[in-house]
Amino acid sequence: MKNRSKKILLLEDDEILAQTLEQILKSENYDVALASDGEEALDFTYENKFDMYLLDINVPLLNGMDFLKLSRDAGDKTPAFFITALRDIDSLSKAFDSGCDDYIKKPFDMDELLIRIKSILKKRNPTIAYKYIKFDLYEKKVFKHDEEIALGNVEKAVFAQLITNVGTTVSKSSLLDEMLKPSDLALRVLINKLRKMLNIDIINLKGVGYKLEKL
Repeated sequence: MKNRSKKILLLEDDEILAQTLEQILKSENYDVALASDGEEALDFTYENKFDMYLLDINVPLLNGMDFLKLSRDAGDKTPAFFITALRDIDSLSKAFDSGCDDYIKKPFDMDELLIRIKSILKKRNPTIAYKYIKFDLYEKKVFKHDEEIALGNVEKAVFAQLITNVGTTVSKSSLLDEMLKPSDLALRVLINKLRKMLNIDIINLKGVGYKLEKL
């Protein structure tokens, strides 16, 4: 099942703080790539797609603001969060001008940092609506008439593919990849369960895949 963790690029040159942040973020099920200077962080972005940048400002070679400005100039809209010891208004103004979504001042409370990270990621991963169904992409929750429907992780993963591709046929192989024990029969049973629980029409294109009709 492809329920991937959110991927965070952490740019921090303080080794102890970097390791502490890395451990805490991983304990919260985030996938963390750690860079100790701005150029290393830039190299990471050439090879990977991230869900968030968590950036110290004063780091070697290329500071956090310049890293983010270069990324934004290249069309990169990845949410960015500064962790900084800077406190003057001018520096904070420049931080937002460079394209950050939020910041927190050192020293900071780890729980507050996690709450803010979750908030930013949720804003960038909005709820998708289809008829009377709502699907929260961040919390992975499905609602019918605003009441949460108890679906399993595999069912949510399959439905996520359908609702994020409304009007387009999702291939059978792509849906099977979401299953722990994939088979044509198991997929048909799962689709029928979604139809009944959500009371929606999921169209079967024989031998090709399934889709939700565009409204």
